[in-house]
Amino acid sequence: MLEGLSERLQGIFSGLRGKGRLTEDDINEAMREIRLALLEADVNFKVVKGFVARTKERCLTAEVMDSLTPSQNVVKIVLDELTELLGRTDSKLVLTSRIPNVIMLVGLQGSGKTTAAAKLAYLLKSQGHSPLLVACDVYRPAAADQLETLGGEIGVRVFRGDGKDPVAIAEGGIQEAIDNLRDVVIVDTAGRLHVDEQMMDEAKAIKQAVRPDQILMVVDAMTGQDVVNVAQAFAEQVDFDGVIMSKMDGDARGGGALSIKQVTGKPIKFISSGEKPSSLEEFHPDRMAKRILGMGDMVSLIEHAVRVQQEAEEAEAAERLMSQTLTLDDFIEMNRQIRKMGGVSKFISALPGGDRAMASGKVDEGALDDMEAIINSMTREERQRPDILNGSRRARIARGAGVSVTEVNQLVKKFNETKKMVKRMMPAMESLQGGHGKKGRKGKKRRGMPGLPAGMSMSDLKSIASMLDQ
Repeated sequence: MLEGLSERLQGIFSGLRGKGRLTEDDINEAMREIRLALLEADVNFKVVKGFVARTKERCLTAEVMDSLTPSQNVVKIVLDELTELLGRTDSKLVLTSRIPNVIMLVGLQGSGKTTAAAKLAYLLKSQGHSPLLVACDVYRPAAADQLETLGGEIGVRVFRGDGKDPVAIAEGGIQEAIDNLRDVVIVDTAGRLHVDEQMMDEAKAIKQAVRPDQILMVVDAMTGQDVVNVAQAFAEQVDFDGVIMSKMDGDARGGGALSIKQVTGKPIKFISSGEKPSSLEEFHPDRMAKRILGMGDMVSLIEHAVRVQQEAEEAEAAERLMSQTLTLDDFIEMNRQIRKMGGVSKFISALPGGDRAMASGKVDEGALDDMEAIINSMTREERQRPDILNGSRRARIARGAGVSVTEVNQLVKKFNETKKMVKRMMPAMESLQGGHGKKGRKGKKRRGMPGLPAGMSMSDLKSIASMLDQ
């Protein structure tokens, strides 16, 4: 999503970098190209008009900072305005002291509402809450079955009631939560193919019956700026509090994500970019703006790496890291963690310039699978002591993995480079993680992460991306 816009904007800025001084004509030409890029991305034309006008005025009147070139100053202004367009500040989901908290989801049919309900339940459960899903969509065939299946996968109970009266089901869900000590209720309401009076009346009736603490509208990012009209209609009828933008991993132009906050005044609270329960993320306007401008999103990448970490694996692997005895078992675990984070493509796309590398086809999506196959063909002793891998052992491993000896040699080389990088990282990891680790068997604090990016510098992350891409 938004890759086309990102590529266009980066191309515009590339054309400015070679100029030591920018004239008014240069600025006007750049603004014209930015306007076309935004319109082609299906951003609302009124939003585009205001964005370009503000950006142009700032570019023509701002003083160039001493630490920036004229072209860098333009990029900074565009980044600031793009962040403002997306919402400027984070808008987190704030739960009240009421027990249970009630979150009501609304939206059109096909927007991903039911899936978003399960993902939100998964996120809240991971934060220590005890959520309950309530299936109030009695019209779409198997909607309640779908929610129950999703709830079963993440270990969250689903309340279905009589399956006939949405308002009664919602009220019954609240009582179910009270009786079973659930602190958050997520109400999945019915959608329609388009906005109609019956749907709005039902949504208002459920709202009146359960008095939700938060109403979130789920919108499909692939619908472009048309989503703005839908959001305006819901804002007028049920006055929702924020937006969950689903299907951000789609290949559509995605102008709705850039339009909705400016037009409706409602913030984007979450974005979803995948089918996995863990793919729902809090929305950060500044990070998304940097991602669009090709600056990467290292902070989100690191946060996600920490979330997928298992505490037991962290303690055991951290101990080996601190003693600098990294093994190929640790190496394969690092690869598996990258896969949990979304795979090579998501990992590299979060790096500055990563989206362009993905678009150019330079990234091998099967790199992790090849590594795992080779390591799995080794004996336990070979994984623990890679230094014993002589020529005959490497030939046997290559036959077992169905690869060439050269590929086995490349893996061993990558592993040795990783060990050197970990050794360089140790002082920084000790400084960053000191005082926050678990105590080991002898009372010493365990610090650090099991080969994941939490303590890494940007150059270290680029090194890993480079190794995966060879």
